[in-house]
Amino acid sequence: MAWTTRIQRLRARTEQRFPVVTEVTGRLLGANLLDSATRLAAQVFLAAVPLLFAVAAFAPSSVRDQLRDSLRAIFGLSGASDAQLKQVLEHSSDEELRETTGAVGVVVALVSATSFSRVMARVCERAWLLPRASTRIAAWRWVVWLLVMVLVVILQGPIRGGFGVGLWLGTVILFLVSTGVWLWTQHLLLANRIPWLPLLPGALLAAGATTALSLTARLYVPNALNRALAEYGSLGLVLTMLSWLIVVCAAVTCAVTVGAVLAEEWPGLPGRPEQ
Repeated sequence: MAWTTRIQRLRARTEQRFPVVTEVTGRLLGANLLDSATRLAAQVFLAAVPLLFAVAAFAPSSVRDQLRDSLRAIFGLSGASDAQLKQVLEHSSDEELRETTGAVGVVVALVSATSFSRVMARVCERAWLLPRASTRIAAWRWVVWLLVMVLVVILQGPIRGGFGVGLWLGTVILFLVSTGVWLWTQHLLLANRIPWLPLLPGALLAAGATTALSLTARLYVPNALNRALAEYGSLGLVLTMLSWLIVVCAAVTCAVTVGAVLAEEWPGLPGRPEQ
């Protein structure tokens, strides 16, 4: 009984002295961080695979080459994992595969991939304690966001290389681009219910987290993928990528949630959701 009383007093003092920390903790627990990150990572993977085949099958060779360079830049692919990617992109240009995939297959892949957009929208809504937007308002936003994210992935190669200058400039550009992407992402998927300025803290935190993880990915992911491919085959590749995506999605979910709390607690900043 005594220790319970002490814990309650400690909690009360913490809430009084650090209201932001308490609010962040409650918001993250309410959003169920690990569950949200796991579902988001699964949807990323499920959306990426059909879109990879669709883009590679119908895009011109220059776009396929750019896509490969960008994926190599993102994950630092080399050896067996790079060979697997090259095989997919080269075979995807075959006429037989194009006929098999077809325009209908591309549309189905795009529609199914919007599940990723819906989960991301729900992460943003939970961070800001907002109800779900109606499908009539949100549906086109899911498609637009997904298409822009595909474009951003394709351009990762030149961005991370600093457009030929080097990694030091590429890191700065990547952070700035990521900030803009996450700022726009929240505004779009929240259906304009939150002004731009209050979304900035979450965008900065998400950009910082993803930029830092992108740099560490080049140190961890290539060796992990090649080792998993050698030991477990394609299944090992799937498990490794999902594990890494869960880490990234957890960081993004946490960043958006913390950013929402900071915006709401910031004196003078109009961050409260419109009622």
